[in-house]
Amino acid sequence: MISNSRTYQLPKQKRVFANPPLIVTEALFDFTCRSKNFRFEERPSDSPFVAAVWRTQAETVWSTHMMNPGLFLFPAVSHWGLVVAKQHGKTTLTMWGPGTRATPAPCPGEAELFGIIFQRGAFLPYLPPGIVRDRRDTVLPLATSTSFWLGGSAWQFPDYDNADTFVDRLVRGDLLVRDDIVDAVTQGQLKDLSLRSAQRRFRHATGLTHSLVRQMERARLAKELLEQGVSIFDTIDQAGYYDQAHLTKSLKRLIGLTPAHLVRLSQPQELSFCYKTGRAD
Repeated sequence: MISNSRTYQLPKQKRVFANPPLIVTEALFDFTCRSKNFRFEERPSDSPFVAAVWRTQAETVWSTHMMNPGLFLFPAVSHWGLVVAKQHGKTTLTMWGPGTRATPAPCPGEAELFGIIFQRGAFLPYLPPGIVRDRRDTVLPLATSTSFWLGGSAWQFPDYDNADTFVDRLVRGDLLVRDDIVDAVTQGQLKDLSLRSAQRRFRHATGLTHSLVRQMERARLAKELLEQGVSIFDTIDQAGYYDQAHLTKSLKRLIGLTPAHLVRLSQPQELSFCYKTGRAD
């Protein structure tokens, strides 16, 4: 059973996401709502390279529990991103990558966070997503207290408001590129390119295989159906799973929770602050 350290009533907070929402921002929203000490904001971007921009800010006095919050389960995701963290008077920029399975991640504790989530297919040529896959996060070196090194130059830390300008500068400097083959593979519209070449380019640009990305999307659909009150049996049928064992195995691996646990979480308004690692139901 997955145990939890403490429970809080889910705050009545309006949930506003870019359209369609990302499982990354959904996970961040769920965490910040459980913490009750964070305010989470997310906005779309006009840049074709960016999926979403988000930030969290502390709203109340930190308790001893929040100073040592432990871990929470972060789902498998097919995107990558940059996170600027301000903590204890120090600013850092971290690149995190896609994940092939749900993994325990540290709750941020007393920190102010801002992040950019990039579209699938956008990547840094010298640091592609596969290098930071599965929690092999990379902290970019500091140049000064207000800047970091990237591509041989010092860059000022971006913020929530100027994120699009920062991304545009990366694109103009050829530090951020996009391979349109990712969209073509996703939409099944390959032209004049062998399947093997398309799969190789897809994996280089995303850090994942197309097959795994499809599994993630199916698991997310199943999660949404269960949270909407659809029965486990009907979810199996609508999401295209073979049987309950197939559904359970997929959700445990990619979401970190069993179907039964998702059904329970969708019923009461009481959620755990941080999912402690342990044996799932």
